Amino acid sequence: MTDFYSASASLAGKAVLDIEAMETMYQLEMSGEVFYQRLADLVGNEEAATLLRNNGVEERAHARRMAKALSIKLGREWEPSPERQVILDLPLPDTITPELFLAVVDGEINGDAGYQAWADNEPDEEVAKLLRLNGREESIHADRARRVHAILSAG
Repeated sequence: MTDFYSASASLAGKAVLDIEAMETMYQLEMSGEVFYQRLADLVGNEEAATLLRNNGVEERAHARRMAKALSIKLGREWEPSPERQVILDLPLPDTITPELFLAVVDGEINGDAGYQAWADNEPDEEVAKLLRLNGREESIHADRARRVHAILSAG
């Protein structure tokens, strides 16, 4: 998979994250950082850009947690392969509109729900805790995206 949407769709319906799915999540989260940084560069409002950059920083933290969860599951230090280090393509529209951020809100809320469901089905408590933390932060990202929508709609 080379694009964000295909990688994300590959996880749909998974009740449990196996190693391959966890590696996909790592790659999605690393790509999420770049996504938010690109949006911040294009949004044209410094307050909104700061909110988006904060989300990007936390996406990298999510990837680090996924790497830690993988290490726990494998019983050894996990390092991403060169293929998993590739940032997934995530095309953006030519014009960044406030409505785009409503879709981001939905994506982040769904991300939280996915993480919580995977945590519910995860037998290792330490891994489940990492998944739940990532999920809670996805809802924080949704709140920031709502704020970006409001800022851009007001402007």
